[in-house]
Amino acid sequence: MAPRLARRWLRYLSVVIACAVAATFAGGQVRFRLEPRTVVESRLKSFPTNNRDREGLIRKWFAESGCTDTNLSEQSLERKLPPNVICILPGKIPDGETEQIIVVGAHTDRVDEFGDGVVDNWSGASLLPSLLYSLSGQPRRHTFIFVGFSAEEKGLVGSNYYAGHLPAEQRARIDGMVNLDSLGLGPTEVWTTHADRVLLAPLAAVAAESKLPVSAMNVDNLGTADSESFTRYHIPRVTLHSVTSNTWAILHSPRDTLTAIRMDDYWDSYHLIAEYLAYLDDVLKPGTAAKSDRAVH
Repeated sequence: MAPRLARRWLRYLSVVIACAVAATFAGGQVRFRLEPRTVVESRLKSFPTNNRDREGLIRKWFAESGCTDTNLSEQSLERKLPPNVICILPGKIPDGETEQIIVVGAHTDRVDEFGDGVVDNWSGASLLPSLLYSLSGQPRRHTFIFVGFSAEEKGLVGSNYYAGHLPAEQRARIDGMVNLDSLGLGPTEVWTTHADRVLLAPLAAVAAESKLPVSAMNVDNLGTADSESFTRYHIPRVTLHSVTSNTWAILHSPRDTLTAIRMDDYWDSYHLIAEYLAYLDDVLKPGTAAKSDRAVH
């Protein structure tokens, strides 16, 4: 996460309590698969400290997970920065319908001065190839676009560039943007005040069904995240993280190392996010983006 100076925390809310009354779990089994835990943990532990090397490793893992040829690309930025790395998992478009998109993103860069940047945000970036694996086992209604954003720590540079350079017609077909930032410090948290209701209710439903924890923890005056680059285009967004008032000080400090990660919580976050994305593929309807001004406050 990219922090601001203020240090005031909003009160701890339960997203399950806030949203469960509005959420209904779809009939049948949500279909997805999980990467072996050894693979997920190995990728987390294989963190480079150089930002360009991080981008290169995410690209390599995307390719190993089946994202190749025209579906795997880099997006050069206007500054001398590592590129965004992009993997497209094409959806199966029914006859007579247009392609609808879900974007899943995490920034690949770290703050150079402090720590190893494992929490912020190798924890999110290294999950992207595993989430590609989780969703690629069967045809999907939506096209999923996985993006490793560059230069979040320099002011959301990569995500602003990506969102701003999308063709208007493609941007209008994005039903949601799910951002992963600073996972594994504890159970999964969600930034509810900067999330849209259309994405929160399915998250609560999946958490309740899978019996995996998720709670609301808002960081309004503490930081920002790549999900905010999509708000000006009225694209529904949500950021999943793990930061609390007790662990916020780990970010951008020498304490941001592998030892800060709680592996059981990190695995639970991966499981929850994989199932959540599969469920979103089932329940998000075309035109969802028109409802993106319905954030929770």
